[in-house]
Amino acid sequence: MNQCTAVALLPPPDHLLALAAPGHRPEAGHVLCELGGDHDGRHAAMLWDEGGRPGSAVWVRWKGSGLAQLTPLPWCSALDPRNEACELFTAHPSPHSWDITDPTHTAVTHHLTCQHPHLFPRSRDGSESGRAPGPDPA
Repeated sequence: MNQCTAVALLPPPDHLLALAAPGHRPEAGHVLCELGGDHDGRHAAMLWDEGGRPGSAVWVRWKGSGLAQLTPLPWCSALDPRNEACELFTAHPSPHSWDITDPTHTAVTHHLTCQHPHLFPRSRDGSESGRAPGPDPA
């Protein structure tokens, strides 16, 4: 499933504005929803994690063009068959992160594969290895 393409403009918090040097006002930043494209309409993006403790990840949630809210949420406890954790919050309203594809990342990887095939070795079955471009590990 493709990732949701909703974007929100997140203004800098008031405490950052108060601490900013005169003439150097922090700028607003955009956040992209990290959920699958068919979710319930309430978008979410993880902003930071305070060390992996339950409820330590701070997410921004918004709906439509409404006001964004920061909220701490616990991590989803689901594991994929390779024992890798879901990168979303508990009770997220879409598939787990390993079933969500970022269409921009896919398009860029496809373009790079066509332009620089030597950077993307193919496996024996002819599929791409999925390795990011870069030097071979020594």
